[in-house]
Formats: sequence, C-alpha cells, structure tokens
Amino acid sequence: MSRRVTSEHLVAELVTLLGERAFIALAENFGGRRLYVPRKIEADGEIAKAVGLVAAKRLSDRKSPDYLRVPLARGLRARHYRAAGFSNGEIATKLGMTETGINSLFARMDGPPEKGSEPDRQLSFF
Repeated sequence: MSRRVTSEHLVAELVTLLGERAFIALAENFGGRRLYVPRKIEADGEIAKAVGLVAAKRLSDRKSPDYLRVPLARGLRARHYRAAGFSNGEIATKLGMTETGINSLFARMDGPPEKGSEPDRQLSFF
C-alpha cells in the first residue's frame, strides 16, 4: 500500500472521529509532525486548545497513548478554505504553497468548491 493511500485513509478516519473543523484545526496546528496523544487530556493542553476539549478526548480515546503522524491534508484544507471564501493567495499562504500550486491543486480536483460556498459563512438577512 502506498504512503499516499495510507495518508488518505488516516485523513478520512480523523475527519470521521473529530469532525471536519476539528480535524482542520489539528492539521493547521500539528500537520506534518508526530504528535504525542496522551491518555489524559487536560483542558489547557496543546491538543485541547487546538481542537477543543471534546474532540481532543475523542482523539485520546481512539489513539492514545501513542504518537500520531498528523497529515498536512492540503487538499481537504484547500477545499475548506475556498468554501469559506479565501482567495487562492490566502490559501497558498495558509498551506505553505504557491498560488500556481493552488491553481494546479484545484484543477486536479473533481468538483472544486465555489469560493464562499460554505453555508454557515453566508450572511443571513432574516
């Protein structure tokens, strides 16, 4: 099995476990590094501060005590940021990529999200 497939499976597992927003927070804060997941999660611990106490406890219940190689999840994060209304330049900065790289990333995607298409980011006038 290739490393990429393994990473994609881990991303899917973590999104299911934590929810997309908490997983994105995990990737933003710890992506690309090994993160020790302790058995006991403290409210003021680095994981809880990053993803919230409930998500941190779910992660601990499933993955502790062990090290977790937190994926960068650039594709998922790029989709999330685009849907939230970020420009390609802003996305490039958040992902440590070039704008050309972001353009290529979206060009390879099946059905990339429209900019600002995330439902809860839209203004309500009622």
